[in-house]
Amino acid sequence: QKEVELGRDYAAATTPDQLKAFAAAHPGHVLAGIARLRLADDDYAAGRSTEAIYGYEDAAAALKSSPLASRARLGLAMAKIQGGKNADGEDALKQLMSDPSEAKAIRVEAAYQLASLANAAGKPDDVKKYSEQVMQIDATSPWLQRTLMLRATSMAPASTPAPAAPAITFPVT
Repeated sequence: QKEVELGRDYAAATTPDQLKAFAAAHPGHVLAGIARLRLADDDYAAGRSTEAIYGYEDAAAALKSSPLASRARLGLAMAKIQGGKNADGEDALKQLMSDPSEAKAIRVEAAYQLASLANAAGKPDDVKKYSEQVMQIDATSPWLQRTLMLRATSMAPASTPAPAAPAITFPVT
C-alpha cells in the first residue's frame, strides 16, 4: 500500500518544484532517483551544467543498480563536457563504453559521443576507432548510422583550394 501511495505522489509531481519536493521527501527511493534524473535532464537541456552534474550524481546514487543508474552516469558524463570538464567527461564515457556490464544502448551511445567529440576535435583516427567500437558493441544500433556518417565526414579529404589564376605578363616594349 505504501508503494502504491508513493507511486501516486510521484505521478502527481508534475512541476520542477514538486519533483524537488518529492525527491527530498523520499531520499534513496528509486522514484526519488527518477525525479532527480528528470530534473537533471531539464538542467542539462537548459545549459545549466553545474546543476545537471549535481542532479545526475544524486540520481545515480539513488538509482544504484537500476538500469536508469547507467542513464544517469551517461548524463553526468555529458554534463561534465557541457560544463567544460572535457577530460572528466570523456573518461566517464570511455568507462561506460568499455564496461560489459553496462547495457548495450548506454555503451553504444557513449562510443558515439566519443566519436562525435573526436570529430569536432579533428581527430579522424579516433572517430574511426570509436565507430569500430559501436560496430563491435551493437551493429544493429540506431547510433551506428550516425557514427558511420561522422566517420565518412572525418575521413574525407580536405577540399583543395582552386588553383590561383596564372599571372599575366605583358611584354615590356
